[in-house]
Amino acid sequence: MDKRPPLNKNISVDDFRAFYWLKTELVGFCRQEGLRKQGGKIEVADRIEAYLRTGVKETAVSTASKKRRTPLSKFDWNNETLTLETVITDNYKNSENVRAFFQEQIGGTFKFNVVFMNWMKQNAGKTLADAVNEWKAIKAAKKTGKQRTTIAPQFEYNRYIRDFLDDNPDKTKADAIQFWKIKRSIRGDNVYKRSDLGLILEENGR
Repeated sequence: MDKRPPLNKNISVDDFRAFYWLKTELVGFCRQEGLRKQGGKIEVADRIEAYLRTGVKETAVSTASKKRRTPLSKFDWNNETLTLETVITDNYKNSENVRAFFQEQIGGTFKFNVVFMNWMKQNAGKTLADAVNEWKAIKAAKKTGKQRTTIAPQFEYNRYIRDFLDDNPDKTKADAIQFWKIKRSIRGDNVYKRSDLGLILEENGR
């Protein structure tokens, strides 16, 4: 059962950001409200959020929309004490502080590489514990000669399915899809967490 509120001009910004929307739904909203509907999913979602906050319709490419989005987080990756529970923020930087943390957790073999650095920048909301596991997975894939593809943040479904199957090798893609359908219908992010394994019980009211 879809627990999401209706996607219309009366939805709150908090509700809009708390639930998962298909790009077709976002484009349909833009068409209904007379907003510019071109661009990637993240760009369209940002445009809708701006409209919900201000009531101003962006109907053409503006100078402001061309500027790089300003990070919301002020987390200091150069000096903060890092732990496995530290959440990756939208202003993440590959600092010496981060390097020292990973070397402590992984060992002297740790090195930044392009695939891992891209993963870090595209996975705000996950933790450094997730990052340690991802680095190890990338290294293992390199040893076998099997390239591990980085999935861009707008492809939330693909990322969820991959992370679910990585963490639950005894389950099938059909299982992953079942959990994804529940996850996307409830408030919160769409990032896989092990706690998601309890979602079916919650859905059945147990």
